[in-house]
Amino acid sequence: MRNPVDLAHLFADIMNSHNAERFAELVSEDYVNHNPDVRPGLVGVVEFMGHWFETLSDTHVVVEDAFAVGDRVVGRYTYTARHTGPFIGVPASGAEITMRSIDIWRVEGDRFVEHWDELNLQEVLHQMGAYPTEGAPR
Repeated sequence: MRNPVDLAHLFADIMNSHNAERFAELVSEDYVNHNPDVRPGLVGVVEFMGHWFETLSDTHVVVEDAFAVGDRVVGRYTYTARHTGPFIGVPASGAEITMRSIDIWRVEGDRFVEHWDELNLQEVLHQMGAYPTEGAPR
C-alpha cells in the first residue's frame, strides 16, 4: 500500500503528464467528486481532465503542501497553463493563467474515493478575460 501523502504527489505527476487516462492509477471506479463541474466516477474524472488538457495547454502543477490525517489527504497546489481552448464556457484567450487549489480526498486502500476542492476560480476567470474585475489591471 502506498503512503497517502504520495497520492497527493502522484496527482501532480499525473497532471504534469497531460495524460487523463493515468487517473486510473489514482482514482476508484466509483469516485465521488463534490465538484459539480465533474461527473461522478473515474469516467467523469478522465472526461473532465481530458478536456482540461485540451483547453489549458502546458499545464504545470506544483505541490505546495501535502499531508494526511486518518483517511484524508490534503494537497495545496499551484497550477500554471495557457488558455488555448474553450474552458467552462470561456472562449480561448491565449492567456497565461495561474490557479491555486486546496484539495481534500478520502482514501481507501491506495485510491482516492471521494474529493472536495476549493479554487481561486474568480481570479482564473478574470485572467481568461471572462469579465473585468473592478480595479484589477487588464
